Parts: sequence; structure tokens; C-alpha cells
Amino acid sequence: MKTSWILFVGLSVFYAILTVIYWQLGGEAVGITAISLSAGLALIVGFYLWFTDRRLGNLLPEDNQQGEIADSAGEIGFFSPHSWWPLPVALSASALALGLIIGWWLVLLALGALIVSIMGMVLEYERPTTSAH
Repeated sequence: MKTSWILFVGLSVFYAILTVIYWQLGGEAVGITAISLSAGLALIVGFYLWFTDRRLGNLLPEDNQQGEIADSAGEIGFFSPHSWWPLPVALSASALALGLIIGWWLVLLALGALIVSIMGMVLEYERPTTSAH
């Protein structure tokens, strides 16, 4: 993972330098904004990878020069086997986008539905602990 965050931070520095060069050569405002936003996005990804690498604190199988393919074997994580929550999230987001065309009343209703459906999707597998009294 060390290689990944170095790559993205380097890409961010490259975009930042390119933004200054483009600005000095008389580039348009849209181009300057787009290149600087690209630098920011690369920096966000690089920071996330650096933070995750620092928090894990160990050498990943991808970074080991002598690593085998079997070193990465095992459970990757938990993935929901079936969930209906992406459907209300997509419908609410679509209604929100459509509300920008139709009217603000639909935006408000869709925003409420979107918040509820996102909370439902995120908290789907959270169960409150019951205490036996």
C-alpha cells in the first residue's frame, strides 16, 4: 500500500505543478479549476491510502517482493448477500434529480426519502444489544 499512496501523492504534486504552469501560460479558468480539482482528488485518495497504511502498520502481500498469490487468500470482508435498500436509494436520488427540474417541493420530499433510505442501507445489519434484566 506504500506504493499506492506515494503514487497518488506524486500525482497530486504533478497536477499542482501543471496547474501553475497552465495558469502562467494564460490558461482559461475552467482548465485551471479542472486541473486543480484533479490535484485535490488525487491528494484525497493518497491521504486515505497513507492513513490506512499507517493504521494497519504491517506489510501487505501486494508490497512484499517475495510474496506469493496464496498470501492474499482468505476472507476479504462482509458483503451483503441480499438487500433491497439500494433500490430506495436509487429511486430517491432519481426523484431528487428530477425535483430540480419539476419543483422544489419534490426536492424536499426526495431529500427526506434519500436520507431515510441511506440510513436504512448503512444501518441494515446493526442490531441493538438487548440486555436481559
